[in-house]
Amino acid sequence: MLWLIAAILSAFFAGLTSILAKCGIKKTDSDLATALRTFVVLIFSWIMVFIVNSQNTITDIKPLPLLFLFLSGLATGASWICYFKALSIGDVNKVVPIDKSSTILTVLLAIICFGETSNLTIKLIATFILGFGIFLMVEKKKTEQKSNGRGWFVYAAFSAIFAALTSILAKIGIKDVESNLATAIRTAVVLLMAWIIVFAKGKQKGLKTIDKKELLFISLSGIATGASWLCYYYSIAHGIVSVVVPIDKLSIIVAVAFSYIAFRETLSKKAFLGLLLMVSGTLLMAFFK
Repeated sequence: MLWLIAAILSAFFAGLTSILAKCGIKKTDSDLATALRTFVVLIFSWIMVFIVNSQNTITDIKPLPLLFLFLSGLATGASWICYFKALSIGDVNKVVPIDKSSTILTVLLAIICFGETSNLTIKLIATFILGFGIFLMVEKKKTEQKSNGRGWFVYAAFSAIFAALTSILAKIGIKDVESNLATAIRTAVVLLMAWIIVFAKGKQKGLKTIDKKELLFISLSGIATGASWLCYYYSIAHGIVSVVVPIDKLSIIVAVAFSYIAFRETLSKKAFLGLLLMVSGTLLMAFFK
């Protein structure tokens, strides 16, 4: 059951990531912030590789798992870029629920791709409850007037799609690969992709003027992401995808709690009901795995 504990820790660190990242992209361009924090994640993940002494197995990785790790890294990079762009122009309380909708697609893909059909009826009911909760949480609120229209919604939606693909591709890619090493390899792909986008858009000039306080939050966000990833991919490798992913998405509780403390972003009664439904659907999947 260690994978279940790892999934819970992944959710906690993922929730911290959203808040720390939001603090780090008030002035800093979101693409540049993504590239910087990915560098921190890469360092963190490779440190863990050497701690568990799995670096010697890198030459044993077969081409097919390596390909899926690469594709998973690309999907992660695309998800991150969309997610942090959405965070930079929208409220945490609105962006995070949309991003977490990737759970629905991931569960369905896990059932189809990996045959995770145990308690299928309950899983489908829980997925419906989760989806309805997400629908309630993304209501149109007064704070929307400061979110630059609906652009945040489009970015958040693409973030969810790519995040779902990430989980499925990663599950295939880490089947015969030590989870810490797999995380480090994927992170290297994400880093490469992030910096290519930064230079393609000519945003590297922003490095000279980046706010030191925001750089600190971006770095802390990277550390939180690294911790979340290590826990997440350990649980993915040793656990049930259709259970791990929903638990990981409970990070929304942490994100909502800290968004109130840090940004005074409050939930309406309707949105709070949506949050309760999301949590209920997630716990239903976890208990009837």
